[in-house]
Amino acid sequence: MRVGQLAIGAVSLLAWWPLAAQAAGEAGAGHASELIFLAQITVLLVSGRLLGEFMQRLGQPSIMGQLMAGILLGPSVFGALLPNLQHSLFPPRPEQKAMLDAVSQLGILLLLLLTGMETDLALVRRVRHAALSVSVTGVAIPFVLGFALGEFLPASLLPKPDLRLITSLFLGTALSISSVKIVAMVVREMGFLRRKVGQVIVASAIIDDTIGWVIIAITFSLALHGQVDLWSLGQSLVGTALFLVLSFTLGQRLVFLVIRWTNDNLVSEAAVITAILVIMGLMALVTHAIGVHTVLGAFMAGLLVGQSPILTRQIDEQLRGLITALFAPVFFGLAGLSADLTVLRDPHLLLLTVALVAVASLGKFAGAFAGGVLGRLHSREALALACGMNARGSTEVIVATIGLSIGALSQNLFTMIVAMAVITTLAMPPMLRWALARLPLDEAERQRLEREAFEERGFVPNLERLLVTADQTAKGRFASRLAGLIAGARSMPVTVIRLGSGTDAAGTPRTDLPGVVRSTAEAVQARAAEQVGQIAPGLDVLEQSPETPLEDAVAEEARKGYDLLVVGIEPTTGPGGGFNAVVSRVAGSFEGPLAIVAARGTHILRPEEAPLDILVPINGTEISRRGLEVALTLARASGTPVTALHVSSEQGAGKPSRRLNRWAGLRRGDGAVLKEAATLADRYGVALRTMARSGITVGDAVLRQARLGQHTLLVLGVTRRSGEILALGPVADAVLEASDRSVMFLAS
Repeated sequence: MRVGQLAIGAVSLLAWWPLAAQAAGEAGAGHASELIFLAQITVLLVSGRLLGEFMQRLGQPSIMGQLMAGILLGPSVFGALLPNLQHSLFPPRPEQKAMLDAVSQLGILLLLLLTGMETDLALVRRVRHAALSVSVTGVAIPFVLGFALGEFLPASLLPKPDLRLITSLFLGTALSISSVKIVAMVVREMGFLRRKVGQVIVASAIIDDTIGWVIIAITFSLALHGQVDLWSLGQSLVGTALFLVLSFTLGQRLVFLVIRWTNDNLVSEAAVITAILVIMGLMALVTHAIGVHTVLGAFMAGLLVGQSPILTRQIDEQLRGLITALFAPVFFGLAGLSADLTVLRDPHLLLLTVALVAVASLGKFAGAFAGGVLGRLHSREALALACGMNARGSTEVIVATIGLSIGALSQNLFTMIVAMAVITTLAMPPMLRWALARLPLDEAERQRLEREAFEERGFVPNLERLLVTADQTAKGRFASRLAGLIAGARSMPVTVIRLGSGTDAAGTPRTDLPGVVRSTAEAVQARAAEQVGQIAPGLDVLEQSPETPLEDAVAEEARKGYDLLVVGIEPTTGPGGGFNAVVSRVAGSFEGPLAIVAARGTHILRPEEAPLDILVPINGTEISRRGLEVALTLARASGTPVTALHVSSEQGAGKPSRRLNRWAGLRRGDGAVLKEAATLADRYGVALRTMARSGITVGDAVLRQARLGQHTLLVLGVTRRSGEILALGPVADAVLEASDRSVMFLAS
């Protein structure tokens, strides 16, 4: 209760600022006052933040607190108790209201941008059959009921009785859309986001939102023309369809290129955020040009931006912080200000509001439940779906605000819809928590959840972008091949810094290193897509030819944000042992993890075709686990065998008394290391052979097993030592010096 009391006190205190300014002649009659505008923004931010905090502590969405802050500050409470003071803070003059409205309208676009960015299209694809079934019935039934209700509303509730069709369409849309943000928040809070039912709920809400914004865009076109003009309607439908098709094809590629170019070439602060906002503005202008509402363009911009692999978590958090801290409280607060709940003192309007809530809730509940049953979900799962899909929240308020702004909804009808949004949103979280708590977890789903949680903590699943530094030799081509296997497994964009010119002394074209990466990765993607019956996404590969010293070129490129540097340079070793000076300088210019590749044996002769047979030493540490992850990724991508070798440290430095001890015997705890490796291999879907050795040094054990097992690639997770010269420890030194098999050192 302290938060609520503090919010009321802060609002009362801040409300006196514009009154004092007005009394002092700061705001002239008929002119917009910047001081009042700043006071309005400040009051909405403070009250929205505090009441949002209060609602979150009650287990409710924070945006409900922001909406209620506006209701308290509006004619419903503040205006009813202290009308003069309320009018001084929020004067009805059009010039003053226009300033706050401008921020609110921009807030609508930014909220839709954020909603699109939070939309997980991969999630929709995974559960598309059940989600589509739930969404279609969950939208159709309440839409029909809402449209029918609009057709029977009293004419006194319509802004323009002759445009009842437009009002009915808006009402049907308002009743049929669920709020993705509210649904996802509760599902995530309950830990059900990875459960099948949680994924279906969120995916269905995503489809709801997409359908809803398309309907709103078309309805907006009808409202602009004031009547059902079949020619204009056809233009809007065709334009919307063409816009969606181009967005998901050409637009997705263009958005990725713009974000990558901005990230890689502009050095000013927050350049990527500016690019995202420009993309949103341009797409909103395009939708306006084809005669539909700008919200569709903003939502689609968010969808495309959210799919970009260059979008880092830091950039996402910066943009999200700007929207949630400034624009969301202002928009929802202004929506609450526009709602006058005092009109519900009229028994007829109160009865109509109750009917509206009942129609909205029962229609959505029945539609979602029927869709769940048709989607072959269990009855308990269908019940949870029906409970979860009933939240309107932010989406409803945005739809109602648009309807009010274009004259499709009257002030009373707007207030009724806002009241319905508040009631359904407040009721949804406890209902969904109750339903989800009663859902059993079957064995298959439990294993899938464990596998996904296991992979999420790993090294390879968190890689987003690869940098390759390679020359034209066999080592460079082999390193490019391994980089392609890793990139193809995760569909990561790759940049190749190629050493040397593209032609030799005779003018003959040299090996196309980006082509090696691309062809290898696309082969991996094609196999994976064929297994699930989808189309391979393709891979973005760039090539850089350094004009500065190699280490400077790597350092400059690394600033653009890469998670792993793959190095393939001849020679790898220096004349006096250890790593070559060039390799050492390149490694020193990159602060992140390294993968240094040395092609040997059969890979010197056929670096792009020779088969892989992988050996990876493990010891239970995080460093060796990373090496094992990369080895499993390579094995899965290439369909090749992999063996994990654990060497016990017992007697590792001494001379064993019996030869048998060199290759037999496990210490207590060694079995756990091998079991963890086998579990990780199961998560990756790779058959792993495990071996244990004792009484021998790790370096000797690895070299000997490589020969006995006829392995062609050794993958070693090693620790990067500090210093100007690249040093990876004694085991790496021994393998680098004596191995006649190809080696990849994964250094962290």
